[in-house]
Amino acid sequence: MRLSRGAKIAVFAAIAVLVFLGVFLGITLTKDIGKTEEEINTERATRNLSDLLSNISVTKGTPKKAAVSDEDILSEADELPDIKDYPLSVTGTGDINVEIFSSPEKAGQGTDGWLNETAERFNSERYTIGGRTISVSVRSVSSGLAFDYIKSGKYVPEAISPSNTFWGSMLRASGVKTELIEKKLCGNVAGILLSKDKYDDMISKYGSVNMKTISEATASGNLTMGYTNPFVSSTGLNFLINTLYTYDSSDILSSTAAEGFRKFQENVPFVSYNTLQMRKAADSGSLDSMVMEYQQYENDGTLKSSYIFTPFGVRHDSPMYSLGDLSAEKKETLKKFTDYCLTEESQNAAAACGFNMNEKYVSELPDDIGGDVLIRAQKFYKENKNSGRPIVAVFVADTSGSMNGEPLNSLKTSLINSMQYINKTNYVGLVSYSNNVSVDLPIALFDYNQQAYFKGAVQALSANGATATNDAVVVALDMINKAKEQYPDAKPMIFLLSDGEQNVGHSLNEIEDVLRAYEVPVYTIGYNANIDALKKVSEINEAATINADSDDIVYQLKNLFNSEM
Repeated sequence: MRLSRGAKIAVFAAIAVLVFLGVFLGITLTKDIGKTEEEINTERATRNLSDLLSNISVTKGTPKKAAVSDEDILSEADELPDIKDYPLSVTGTGDINVEIFSSPEKAGQGTDGWLNETAERFNSERYTIGGRTISVSVRSVSSGLAFDYIKSGKYVPEAISPSNTFWGSMLRASGVKTELIEKKLCGNVAGILLSKDKYDDMISKYGSVNMKTISEATASGNLTMGYTNPFVSSTGLNFLINTLYTYDSSDILSSTAAEGFRKFQENVPFVSYNTLQMRKAADSGSLDSMVMEYQQYENDGTLKSSYIFTPFGVRHDSPMYSLGDLSAEKKETLKKFTDYCLTEESQNAAAACGFNMNEKYVSELPDDIGGDVLIRAQKFYKENKNSGRPIVAVFVADTSGSMNGEPLNSLKTSLINSMQYINKTNYVGLVSYSNNVSVDLPIALFDYNQQAYFKGAVQALSANGATATNDAVVVALDMINKAKEQYPDAKPMIFLLSDGEQNVGHSLNEIEDVLRAYEVPVYTIGYNANIDALKKVSEINEAATINADSDDIVYQLKNLFNSEM
């Protein structure tokens, strides 16, 4: 049977379609042959990122330099938030009153409230000196922050009870008059937490679990370790000093210690901004091990059932120091309160809160590590924490209408002041956004030239419009990916500064897989913001979220950059 002309065309068309489909399916089914799963995921992420970018309106700013000078740098006191942001947890009303800065594990609530409860009982006794009633006030301030308040002179109480003796030594080395009233108010230790499987694995491979084997396992890539910022965390500082001591017990700042520490840091994925970030990373499986005080471990059933605790470093026995030149009456008041803390009733209460549980533990560290050495160790950490790897970072600034006024002014001040805490070997760029996204400063080495451009770009920011947060994050991610082609060993980061949840542009669901595929952490800093929304962005790749108001954003960024940049 002869086919009509139209039928022939239809047959040829059908054959062509079948051939095309066969070729297409062949290419589709074979295009990934020989590729690793990582290569396949990277190619998929690249395509998805390209699709996202195609729907984003991006403009490019014209960078202008601004002179960088010492006038940009705030004093240590001006960097700190007003003390009102840390209200008294106990208010003494005696004729003679002594205010005490206390580390939070004993000046909070519940099992973290031992010192508060002891102070309330002490005050209720209405003790007297020379016919005048005495009392104490307690203010919960983390040891690192307390150190900064006192050292700067912005706010100096009559006494301080930090977690360990390092801070007293550092205050003394900074020229602050201190007197050790009592070395131990309540017993506590810092420790390394290992999952039970990893603990058994360490015993099998190394024969024991201690700082030496932890350091060896981490340096060799057999253990993924996490610890907290040694500028603000007592446990983090303790861990840093112990790690250095492990590599050279005669001089923790020697070239031998430095070489060992840099090798150790190569296998530390990040130093946590805070304990919450570290715990989330451990819960997700990104960390095999983390650091924590025993008292917190004792009061957390989930931790106790999942991890084994191994103590390390100097004891965290909450020493008590007087500060400055106290009157005889105030010094006697402080001594009476200290003695009250050491009574059997008070110590039993401390034990009920999880303290006094590791009384036989003795530190291997010497007692005479000078405060000047500890301060130099912090600076050493800042310079060596990335083991020679530079960081490629993009700052993403919210310039929507709601940022107008004080929020944007605070953002500008904090970014310009914080330039001093960014290592000059890093690479930095700046993006701003409202309805659309603007690349205000391309990524470049953060030398003096780039700092001048960065300051000029920050000063030029103005606020108006809606909030396309996720679009801006996508643009920043694209900038980082392109920079990584030039600097493949660099560590990528995004810092998002915003006061609210995005309301135009791509949704978080649309960008989440791309962010996760590229594994770029997004640190979010919220200005009186919808913190839950920002947390969702940070938690994709286990970065931290900072809930800051205009008063403390400068100090918060300082700590973040000391930890990460």
